[in-house]
Amino acid sequence: MAQELNTSLLNQHKEKHFTAGEIVRDIIIGVSDGLTVPFALAAGLSGANASSAIILTAGIAEVAAGAISMGLGGYLAAKSEADHYMRELKREQEEIVAVPDTEAAEVAEILSEYGIQPHEYTPVVNALRKNPQAWLDFMMKFELGLEKPDPKRALHSALTIAIAYIVGGIVPLIPYMFIPTARRAVLASVVVTLIALLIFGYAKGHFTGSKPIRSALQTAFIGAIASAAAFGLAKVVQG
Repeated sequence: MAQELNTSLLNQHKEKHFTAGEIVRDIIIGVSDGLTVPFALAAGLSGANASSAIILTAGIAEVAAGAISMGLGGYLAAKSEADHYMRELKREQEEIVAVPDTEAAEVAEILSEYGIQPHEYTPVVNALRKNPQAWLDFMMKFELGLEKPDPKRALHSALTIAIAYIVGGIVPLIPYMFIPTARRAVLASVVVTLIALLIFGYAKGHFTGSKPIRSALQTAFIGAIASAAAFGLAKVVQG
């Protein structure tokens, strides 16, 4: 009866949580770098009086190289995370078999940290000892704070970051496709990229729980600083 009541209450109350955090993180990494790095490169070359054709060629080459580099970095990071999880999983499996009393004491300690009294957590500890898989899952999650990674996570992360980098990187280069004079193209690139940074920053703030307007302004400010530094450095070197 109690179980049926709990099931009914859970069915009536469906919580809506945002569960695409890893994908959003990868998109943020890719787009943020894609917008700022090619933007700074194009601004720097414009400061050196390079033609729009040269800037566009260099920009596309940088976007391609950056996408590959960022994607590979995302793949290796996700693969390392998965490898770390498997090492810890194997170690916990061995400890549950070799020193079960010690592991059971660790379960009791974890539960006591939540204010659960010995007479309350003892049945839970005993129940876990009878179910090795549940015991292992409990230790991985509550002792080590590790969630089982998606086996396809590394590839998905690499592709997401690389595509996001390309999408972001193309934005500051668009004006150079249509405006042959670099000095005019760079002004258009500044406007287009800052608008893109504001939109991206707002979206990032919305999905990460930050204040969207503040996030938009911070993102645009960082992009502006990067491009101004590159432009100024090119002028100094040229001079």
